[in-house]
Parts: sequence; structure tokens; C-alpha cells
Amino acid sequence: MIIKNNRLRELDFLRGIAILLVLMRHQLLFEFTRKMGWIGVDLFFVLSGFLVSGLLFKEYLRYGNIKPGLFLIRRGFKIYPIYYLSYFLYLAPKIAKHQFELKGFLADLFFVQNYVWGWGYAYVPTWSLAVEEHFYFGFAAILFFVIKRNAFHFKETSNSNKLGQFEMALICVMVFCLVMRLISNVYFLEDEDKNITMSHLRIDSLLAGVFISYLYYFKNKYLTHFFSSYKTILMISAFVLVAFTPFIDFEESFFVRTFGFTFLYVSFGIVLLYFLLEESINIRLDKLFSKHIVDSISKIGFSSYSIYIIHGVVNFVFSVINVYFLKIEFNSFFVFFVTSAISIFTGIFMTTHIEKYFLTIRNKRFPSRIN
Repeated sequence: MIIKNNRLRELDFLRGIAILLVLMRHQLLFEFTRKMGWIGVDLFFVLSGFLVSGLLFKEYLRYGNIKPGLFLIRRGFKIYPIYYLSYFLYLAPKIAKHQFELKGFLADLFFVQNYVWGWGYAYVPTWSLAVEEHFYFGFAAILFFVIKRNAFHFKETSNSNKLGQFEMALICVMVFCLVMRLISNVYFLEDEDKNITMSHLRIDSLLAGVFISYLYYFKNKYLTHFFSSYKTILMISAFVLVAFTPFIDFEESFFVRTFGFTFLYVSFGIVLLYFLLEESINIRLDKLFSKHIVDSISKIGFSSYSIYIIHGVVNFVFSVINVYFLKIEFNSFFVFFVTSAISIFTGIFMTTHIEKYFLTIRNKRFPSRIN
């Protein structure tokens, strides 16, 4: 039985890479980093699908059931305080410019901005938080129903090389999402932004993480054997599937908005498997980048949510100060490194003080069942 509660440095490293990609998307470093920076969100999706579903799978393995209410309360303490406390910083410019719209405000407030607005209203990147929120609620409810009704047989079959009902159901939903993307991008061109952001068109990236999580916790021996047997082919495939990203902007490409998203979650799923199953992964990372760099990126990854929330404010404030006060034509490298450094340090402060404060309350009043 695989039930690990320790935090994995290597997965924080992946999250660190994901948030650095996002920072590169929103501040120009190189043209190719701007084009490919958006894939950081897709990497976050796969990681979130794996980690969040893993919490529920571990709970089921220990108790034979799950408590979705407790799970959602605990997720709420993690997500909502940072989000809502930061939100007024994004809303203030809208109010100052007399651009406030109640519809957009309410959409952001209840995490439906990706359907009402396309992107986030006050803060564009919050569309991805809406997708994740819909995943949290939907997956917890469905898994609870499945377990309660015994709809699928959840049991450890470590040596089985056959896909069970649950895995097949996940694959069918992921294929259905791809079909829906094709239909939506062909017939609903007036909603191009929503074709990128609506949850039913993007949730397959999170489900890819769920698929890996299920295999990891329920069929670990088979998964390990399969990956070790085909590791080279799989890693080459992962590189090939992501190779298009420095050259094509997702907002301008029908391919990216349809098959491209699928290519990405397959690629990132393979990378995730490598990070999970390669026993010497931390040693390899330290040799490749140096221990100091890996530790630094992992620390950034640990605070990635706060950095994701605050970096838009930092970029906006820097731009306003420069336009109205400094009036200096800064080099793009300088702007990127300054805004990124401020975003990272501010995000780390928010994580270690604000988020930690609320998580301490959470852990006292709503303790985890798997710790």
C-alpha cells in the first residue's frame, strides 16, 4: 500500500518550473519563452490532478471511504484566503478607471469567470483557478458517489496489466474533452477565449494527473515495471510532444487549442512519472543543476500558488511606476528579473505568513484523516 505523507522535493521542483514558465509568459524575456510560457498552467493542471486525487485515494486506502466535505473545507483554507485577500488589489484599478462590472466581480467571486468572462475579470489568470475549483468539487463528489455505490472496484492490483473500469472511464472522459474541444473550436469561433478556458474543455489535463495517481496508488508494481521497461521511449515521446511550444502561440493556433493540449498533458504525465519513479531523481537533479539551484526552484515551487496570485499585481505596479514616474525604457531582461524577483519574494512571504496562518487553523479544527 502506497501512502506517503512527506512532501516531495522533486514535485516542488516541477511546480517551481511551472511558475517560472508562467512568469516568462507574462513578462518578456525572449520571444520563445513568451510563446511557451503558457504551458506552465498545463503542468500545474497535471500536478494538481495527481496531488489532489492522491489525497482522496490515500484516504480511501486507509479507511475504505472518503469525506468530501472535509476535503473541500481543507482545500478552501488553502485556496480562498490568499485569493480573496489579494483580489481587491486587482479590483481597485477597475474601480479607479470606472470599469467595474458587477457580473465580472460576481463571476470572479464564485469561480465561474471562465464561463462568464472567458478569462478572469479583474485578474486574467484566475480562469485556471476556476478550472481547478470545478475539478475539486466535481471529482470529490463523483468519487464519493462511486465509492458509496460501489460503482467501480477500487482495490490494489499491483501486478495487473489490464486497465480497470475506473481507468477506462477516465480515458473516455479525456477523449470526450478532446472531441468537445474540436467541436467548440470549429463551430463556436465567437467564443475563442472560452474555447481555451472553459472547464469541460480543459479538465482532461487534471484527469491525466488523476489517471497517473490511480496507477501509482493502486497498481504501483505494474506502473514501475512498465515505466522502467519503456523509459527511454517514453522520455523521447515526452520531448517530441512538447517540442512545438516555443514556436506556436496557443491563442493563434487551432492545433494547440485542440490536440496541443492533449499532447501537453501526455508529455507532462510522462515527466511526472519519471520524477515519481526514478529513485535517484534528486541526485540527478543536483548533478544537472546543482543542489543550490534545485533547492531554490523547489522553494519557489512550494510558494507557487501565492506567486501565481501576486505576480500580476507586481507587473502592473511596476508598469504604472515606470510610465508615470520613472519614464525609463528598461531592458526587457531587467524588467523580467526585477518583477520576477519581487513576485517570488512576495509570494514566499505570503506563503510562510498568511497561508501558514490559515493552514494552522485548518489543521487544528479540520485535521487530515491521512496524517
